[in-house]
Amino acid sequence: MTSHWVRTGELRDLESYPQWVQEIVNDMRGPKDRVSGHRLFTLMRDAALPWRATRNFLVRVWPVIERFPQYMGRNLAKLEYGMPGHDLARTFLTRNVRVEQNHADYWVEWALACGIPREELLAGSQASASAALSHWCWYVCDREPLAVAVAATNYAIEGVTGEWAHLVCSSDRYAKSLPEEQRKSGMRWLRAHARYDDAHPWEALEIVATLLGAHPNGREVRAISSALRQSYDYMRYTLEECLAEGEEELLRSFEPRECAA
Repeated sequence: MTSHWVRTGELRDLESYPQWVQEIVNDMRGPKDRVSGHRLFTLMRDAALPWRATRNFLVRVWPVIERFPQYMGRNLAKLEYGMPGHDLARTFLTRNVRVEQNHADYWVEWALACGIPREELLAGSQASASAALSHWCWYVCDREPLAVAVAATNYAIEGVTGEWAHLVCSSDRYAKSLPEEQRKSGMRWLRAHARYDDAHPWEALEIVATLLGAHPNGREVRAISSALRQSYDYMRYTLEECLAEGEEELLRSFEPRECAA
């Protein structure tokens, strides 16, 4: 049973949202925190991330960055005039399609500052975890209802991205590890997300709550919860794959070698 809902409290106060939203957000704290505080990002913050892991991360996550405006485009195609939450979603998505197009350029600049040529970035990767993340984002925005798609991408993925970007930027060690002449451009993506995404996921959450109302049926609630968990899990799998390969290469570099007779 769906009932009309309009936010009356503060945007960033969880208690401003329906009880079912509060319960889902609280239930998902563990999966979200395993992404936002992942060891890959703490190593990056400390300028201690192996270069291979950095390369893996930037190359393998690139398809999601590059296609994010397309994901939102699929959601724009679902909008109907006058439906609850659709006008709110239209304003949000239209504004952010343009923003995300600029962020793709910033990601390329970040890769260049890390010594990854543009051609290598654009060539992509066949790594299974990152391919699954990209496929999931496309699938949920192409096939699932608007509320599920916004929850999975604009709330879950963009929201946790803002948190890990803030973590990396919480120290100046990573910025100082980049070449001085490329430092400003190389940090542009991280700093943009650490700053603006603070409000962005809350706006997405408001859209989800407005679309489904104060009392959605159990199937709708389960669909939102499942979508959030899948987004967090696919992100974590990608990070673990990137980091594991990078650390294996680092360990091999310290293996003793036999001296020639």
